Amino acid sequence: PVVLGAGAIAATAIALKATKKTAKKQRKIVIAGAPASGKGTQCEMIVKKFGITHISAGDLLRAAVAEGTPAGKQAKEFMDRGDLVPNEVVVTMVKDRLSQPDCAKGWLLDGYPRSEEQAQALQESGIEPDLFLLLDVPDEILIDRVVGRRLDPVDGTIYHMTFFPPPTPEIAARLTQRSDDTEEKAANRLAVHHRNVDAVVGKYSNIIKNIDGNRAKGDVFNDIERLIKAM
Repeated sequence: PVVLGAGAIAATAIALKATKKTAKKQRKIVIAGAPASGKGTQCEMIVKKFGITHISAGDLLRAAVAEGTPAGKQAKEFMDRGDLVPNEVVVTMVKDRLSQPDCAKGWLLDGYPRSEEQAQALQESGIEPDLFLLLDVPDEILIDRVVGRRLDPVDGTIYHMTFFPPPTPEIAARLTQRSDDTEEKAANRLAVHHRNVDAVVGKYSNIIKNIDGNRAKGDVFNDIERLIKAM
């Protein structure tokens, strides 16, 4: 029989501990936030810092339809009729995407689930996030952010007439506003967002972390970074 010395035993223990630590490194995160809450910016910063894969259910759905995949064709039938795509179709897309090799280190599921039924379907598929980030910004601030947005059709830059105004009168003169960036439509989108969040908080109450999103993006990210590192 081989007898291990104390040093070898200690080295083995350290290696096992490191292996367990590495195995725990997959970060499974859901992020939610209202339109103009800064969610897109925070997703970019999270991906850059932690190297996890950003997944938007909406992007998955559009890509599947464009590529003509079996799930995409099935989804298109509902979309062409003006019906909501059934949960099982979307969940299948999400589950398939999360099984890809680039999600091994972790994933950031953006804006999904949006209903109790979707959350239940994810749970039944074995998809269980470890952290649910919810960006909180007062409605009046969000509406102001939306209504003040302008797009430069030449280079695609998005300006805000108060917080990030165009640098020259020439640029200001050519800016356009999205048809749904009105106070009434922004308020409607916010109402939908609040209903969505209210519907899923019960499923994730033990892992939801509220983040004050009404601050500089760096300050917001500092809180998010701390929470992710603590996972």
